[in-house]
This record gives sequence, C-alpha cells and structure tokens, in this order.
Amino acid sequence: MPANRSAGATLLRRGLAVVAALPLLALAACGYGSKADDVPAGQRIAAGAEKVDGLDSVKIGYFGNLTHATALVGVQRGFFQKELGATAARYQVFNAGPSEIEALNSGSIDIGWIGPSPAINGYTRAEGKNLRIIGGSASGGVKLVVDPEKIKSLKDVKGKRIATPQLGNTQDVAFLNWVAEQGWTVDAESGKGDVSVVRTDNKVTPDAYRAGSVDGAWVPEPTASKLVAEGAKVLLDESDLWPDRKFVITNIIVSQKFLTEHPKAVEAVLKASVETNKWINANPDEAKAAANKQLGIDSGKELPAEVLDPAWKSIRITDDPLASTLGTEAGHAVEAGLLENPELAGIYDLTLLNKVLKDEGANTVDDAGLGVK
Repeated sequence: MPANRSAGATLLRRGLAVVAALPLLALAACGYGSKADDVPAGQRIAAGAEKVDGLDSVKIGYFGNLTHATALVGVQRGFFQKELGATAARYQVFNAGPSEIEALNSGSIDIGWIGPSPAINGYTRAEGKNLRIIGGSASGGVKLVVDPEKIKSLKDVKGKRIATPQLGNTQDVAFLNWVAEQGWTVDAESGKGDVSVVRTDNKVTPDAYRAGSVDGAWVPEPTASKLVAEGAKVLLDESDLWPDRKFVITNIIVSQKFLTEHPKAVEAVLKASVETNKWINANPDEAKAAANKQLGIDSGKELPAEVLDPAWKSIRITDDPLASTLGTEAGHAVEAGLLENPELAGIYDLTLLNKVLKDEGANTVDDAGLGVK
C-alpha cells in the first residue's frame, strides 16, 4: 500500500475511534459510567428525580473534622442528594473557617458547615450582609490535652506552650477565655504571655506535639484523640465549662442571596440535615463508620479505632444551633480583644429549620433574640 494511503487509513481509524469514544466521554462527564456502582452512593441521582428550584447544583462546604459529622454522614449516605433530587449536590472540603467564608462570599459555595467564630467574624466584617446561620449541627468535641510528664494539673498550664488551630478561631477564643479566667495574661495577637499560645494547623499539631514543640493543645476532635494516641492525656473537656455541657461547635450557614433566591433548595438541605442527624443518633455505630469512611475519602486516610472511638463519644449531634452560646462565645472574643462589640442581630434565620422540624413532629429551636425580625 502506498505510504500516503497507509497514513490516510491510520488517520481514518483514529478519527473513528475518537468519534466512538465521544458518547462514553459525555457519559463520564455527567457522572455516569458503565456501572451504577461507579458513582458513589452519596452522589447517585434517583431515576425520575426532578430539580429543586430549577437548579443544576447546590454547592456545599464542610470541614474534614468529626465535629462536622452531619455533613460527613450526609454526604456518605446520600441524604443531601436524595432531598435535592436531580439537582446535583457538589461538595468542597475546607481546612479553615476564613477560607470557607471567602468561598461563601464569592459564590463558590452556597451552604456550609462551620464553627461559630468564623460565622461571627464573617457576619460582622460584612456588616451583616453576607450570611445567615440557618441550623445547628454539633456540640462538644473540644478538649485540652497535654503532655502528662510536663503538665499534671490545670495550674501547670501556666508557662507552657499550648497549641490552638488558628488565631481567632473557635478553640483559640475558648482557650484565651479560659486562660483569662485563671487570672493569667496573654497578648491575644502574639500569643505571648503567662501561657504561650502556638497557632498550629490541626493537621500538624500531632507532629508538633511529638517533636516537643508544644506541651499540649486546645483542639477539636479528632485532633484531641490523635494526641492522646501519641501519649497525651485529657486535662479538660470544654463541655464541662458550659451549662448542661452544651455549646455550639458547628453551625450551618447560607449565603443570604442564595437563601432569598432559592428557599426550596435551602429547605431541602435542611431537611437532609435533620434526617441525617436523626439517623446518626439512632445508629451511632453505623454513623461513626460512615463518617470515618468519608474522612478517608476526603483526606486519603481513615482514623484508627483508638482515635475514632473516643472522639466520636465526645460529640453531640443536634439540630439546635444553641444560639445563646454563640452570643457567649462572641463575648469571649470581645474580652480577648479579637473582636469589637459585634452587632449580631439578624445572624440567625431559623424559619426553614423550624418548618422542617414541625413537619417531622420535633421541637422547634430558638434564636436567642438574634434572629431576623
């Protein structure tokens, strides 16, 4: 065969192969493959499902922490996708509150699970124009864990190096408040004083502890239990400092713009959250396994039992945003000098959550006077 004809035949075969592959590529781009099992359970769209509010997708953010168990389990078990019908649930995992607030402000996410301090800071910096807290998720799950060779009692914390996740984050504010209650002084910005506050990402805190760079940490789960697995001991559970041992550690926030334009989609996510929480509390062992599986997917590694089990036990899953404790936490940030007196009126809009709770025959929740008027 002449060279030019051979080359032409080769090009033709390649062209036919590309054309034949196009339908397969299109299916893959839509999240479909040759088998239904190729699509994770949490992302499967039921046959015949309809879009909510005509939306192609709802973008949901959360952290890879056990204190965000509602999101972890809701993703893994498909609760969010079920309620959103043919509207695809899209997820983004964050490591810090400020970056999630930035994503909400820019429209990169519509709804997110987040701690109280980032929600307060985000709301006040935007002069109350960017977000609303629309539901609760978790209480507890924060501990002061220390090197038992260096710190044997609470008074021994003075003069030591204690890690917190980030300047001004929820645990940082709580620790600074506790330090002040002991009568000790620390400059909030620098972390220097009677106690050295070392702001360290939760991912590297166990390494810092192992290396002796910090003597302890005031951190959320599962970081606290990871440190215990390294030989640390729990010196204080933050729950012991609060009435009824309840305080908000994770809330649900939404963009005000998204809430106004797509209330049905927001209600669908809240319904999924309530259903997820109900399932978690009724099936704690299965829920723990589901949360851990999702952590493995998000981070590349599941937690070992010696970390997972104690961490899970210390977290209380709840639909109640525990609004009165958010106001208290804001006061702690003011006292630490990290926040000017915030105007928090309107930070909550629990209308849709209470609608869902009523429909479920459950008790409604209160916004502690900080709701939309």
